Amino acid sequence: MNIHEYQAKNLLKGYGVKIQEGIVTDTPEGAVDAARKLHAETGTDWYVVKAQIHAGGRGKGGGVKVAKNREEVKEISKQILGMQLKTHQTGPEGKKVHKVLIAEDVYYKGEHEPKEYYLSILLDRAKGCNMIIASTEGGMEIEKVAEEQPDKIVKEWIDPAIGLQPFQARKVAFALGLEGKAHKEMIKFIQSLYQAYTAADASLFEINPVLKTSDEKILAVDAKVNLDDNALFRHSDLAELRDISEEEELEVEASKSGLNYVKLDGNVGCMVNGAGLAMATMDIIKLSGGEPANFLDVGGGANAQTVEAGFRIILKDPNVKAILINIFGGIVRCDRVAKGVVEAYKNIGDIHVPIIVRLQGTNAEEGAKIIEESGLKVYSAILLKDAAQRVKEVLQ
Repeated sequence: MNIHEYQAKNLLKGYGVKIQEGIVTDTPEGAVDAARKLHAETGTDWYVVKAQIHAGGRGKGGGVKVAKNREEVKEISKQILGMQLKTHQTGPEGKKVHKVLIAEDVYYKGEHEPKEYYLSILLDRAKGCNMIIASTEGGMEIEKVAEEQPDKIVKEWIDPAIGLQPFQARKVAFALGLEGKAHKEMIKFIQSLYQAYTAADASLFEINPVLKTSDEKILAVDAKVNLDDNALFRHSDLAELRDISEEEELEVEASKSGLNYVKLDGNVGCMVNGAGLAMATMDIIKLSGGEPANFLDVGGGANAQTVEAGFRIILKDPNVKAILINIFGGIVRCDRVAKGVVEAYKNIGDIHVPIIVRLQGTNAEEGAKIIEESGLKVYSAILLKDAAQRVKEVLQ
């Protein structure tokens, strides 16, 4: 589960991570009040107005702007609130901005030049360890740095059974070329960040940039946090941070029915039981000349209710020209799935797209017979190649 920048910063602050202070609001008038409070608390005279959406690249899309006074805070907030912000992570449709974060200016002048760094913590599944990734090239996309300047990437693996050791935090700080006060501050920053990462059951913490201010403080200027959905039952307070308005509408609807659904850009909807079979099904769709419109796993206990819910979700996508149902009857019998398909078809009523049903496993032949004798616009297939051929035929 993704959360907003302001939520992520509040989470980090609770574990002792120093952050760029800010106040979130949803109105221009609230933005002025936030700026006034920030001035009283931090003494800042300049402010940063930051759009709050679940996407990176907000600055390049016009969603992050500096205001030199409270009047500018109000005007910039008016411009950003309600805008359809488009970045490389939102797609061409963009995302509507409902809130802005009014943050203090931390790039003030002093004895030293401010310097930006990159720091993230995530799980390295191959090694079964948590991993810290750091770079002196803060403010840039880490993928681009890794491609063009791989020597600028620092990696440190942490055994989750042992935890982050002090020498590892020092090692990362040294690798970033820090010394003196900034070096000590970075060690504390890394230790607090790792504590927050493990305590929150996160799958990703990305701080880009981490700022060394002109007086050598280390602050999180931005924060991208992804929480492990499977662990949210342990964190009711964090589960409440979910912003459904930032999520794909059909994916939210699917989750309410216990379905695993991811919307894609193709023209063939697919409904499958099992993630591995779903991947194979999407390959078959592409080989047949189509493009998968979604990933939809109805789970091992597929029945009439789950099939109907899956149908309704897939049919809400106007790009879908055909639906391929690919079920392996291991836990569930194919004849029961076939009856569920027929029942769901009749309940929904007016379905304008052809449906191909491939059943394999327990009672596959009985299931195919039910489909063929239903009198509905549903095509049966036993082998994957048969299903692929059917998809090819209905798309022509």
